[in-house]
Amino acid sequence: IVYGSKYGSAKLCSDILKDNINGETELLNLKTNAVKSLASYDNIIIGGSIYIGKIQKEVSKFIKENKAEILEKNFGIFICCMAEGDAVAEQLKNNFDNELLEKALFADTFGGKFDFSKMNFIERKIVKKVSGIAEDSYNIDEEKIEILAGLINNLF
Repeated sequence: IVYGSKYGSAKLCSDILKDNINGETELLNLKTNAVKSLASYDNIIIGGSIYIGKIQKEVSKFIKENKAEILEKNFGIFICCMAEGDAVAEQLKNNFDNELLEKALFADTFGGKFDFSKMNFIERKIVKKVSGIAEDSYNIDEEKIEILAGLINNLF
């Protein structure tokens, strides 16, 4: 599982996913770990949180540098965001190209959270204006994470 996380949502979801996958699973934070080669991995889950409509630059860079190899693997994609319904599909479409989305075994959101104590003044103002949410909010869908883990466990 490779992920990028600004405020911890993608890390939390990656940890929950790892805990529910049978067998050996490596967890790599793209902000702190370089992925030297994907050759030794059969399956890859790529995750990140959406911040102001964009996935972390570390996630984008990882995909750009490894896209051909990713497409040869079994892989899934998750995002952490507060969007729901059609807005989730739009976030996925805006952050991942069609080829990746069509080949992915899974591409969806695990929900997200707003932790205002981790945001600076400007970020809090932007979040309040864009989302209409003015206090800490949590909608991580742990059941959806467990469903993905079950899919992975059944496929591999």
